[in-house]
Amino acid sequence: MIKIWGRNTSVNVQKVMWTVGELDLPHERIDIGGPFGKNNEPAYLAMNPNGLVPTLQEDGFLLWESNSIVRYLAAKYGAGKLEPSDLRARAHANSWMDWQLTVAHPPLTPVFWGLVRTPPEKRDHAAIEAGKAKTIAVMKILDAQLAQTPFVAGDTLSMGDIPVALMAYRFRRLVPERPPLENLERWFAQIEQRPVFKQHVLAIPFV
Repeated sequence: MIKIWGRNTSVNVQKVMWTVGELDLPHERIDIGGPFGKNNEPAYLAMNPNGLVPTLQEDGFLLWESNSIVRYLAAKYGAGKLEPSDLRARAHANSWMDWQLTVAHPPLTPVFWGLVRTPPEKRDHAAIEAGKAKTIAVMKILDAQLAQTPFVAGDTLSMGDIPVALMAYRFRRLVPERPPLENLERWFAQIEQRPVFKQHVLAIPFV
């Protein structure tokens, strides 16, 4: 059976849980990291030397880095579904997954940490506002893509949507003063109606 090590409040664990849910895979998730600790203990570091979550364990196989885990699961269990069968569509899905890591996530990080994890009296408001402005600019890129295709890599949900939608979810929670992004909102309205997204993202505390 698949084991997923990581607390369910982690955005990176949520990527994997959403994927597992879409593929209807039997699994066990083990709380670790954050308030549960144990991610820097020798037993866990032997599986994931970074001490981060998530880690996937399957029949003696270990894999860390959330987007890599999503790709692995999509390739093994969701070929032609979450992993597009068309090579170019698959390349686009991979491109958007990388975009989430390198472009979308960095400017949103100071906003999340500043507003969610930092007491009001200790917040760096300049850094928060700068992060919001950069994130709005980034989400305009996503909105422009979604003017061309229903989902990020084509006509149907793919692995490319999973990391990107989690950034969009945080963006919508943290930046209420955002400009109209009609294509993004149309796409996200479909995402948030998916039962597994409700289960593994919307129902989880935003902490």
